[in-house]
Amino acid sequence: MHKQIFVNLPVSDLKRSMTFFKALGLSFNSQFTNDQAACLVVGENIFAMLLVEEFFRTFTHKPLVDANAATEVIVCLSCESRAEVDDLVAKAVAAGGRAPREPQDHGFMYAHGFEDVDGHIWELVHMSPEAA
Repeated sequence: MHKQIFVNLPVSDLKRSMTFFKALGLSFNSQFTNDQAACLVVGENIFAMLLVEEFFRTFTHKPLVDANAATEVIVCLSCESRAEVDDLVAKAVAAGGRAPREPQDHGFMYAHGFEDVDGHIWELVHMSPEAA
């Protein structure tokens, strides 16, 4: 079984992206951060590698997707409460991201999300304990 997940995302300005995610209260693993990449700590075993576009291109021969114009992936994270969902979206918007839609309340699940400064979509959900 896999022990960790590393989502790799191309970014146009690494410092700007790091500033954005720090404003959400997230941190970076300095052991895996340099001028080409930054290891964003999302959870105990969940990481997002923010890779400068030129460096990201060394891992693929396919063209990169402009996340502001097209969607390739939606990163979905669970949250402890509805309040945490709303708080993270508010922090993301305040830090320069945007909330492209209104929150969705399905009774058993509450969802909202944001686009980061590079247009990547981050979906946040809180599942009611009764739903489990």
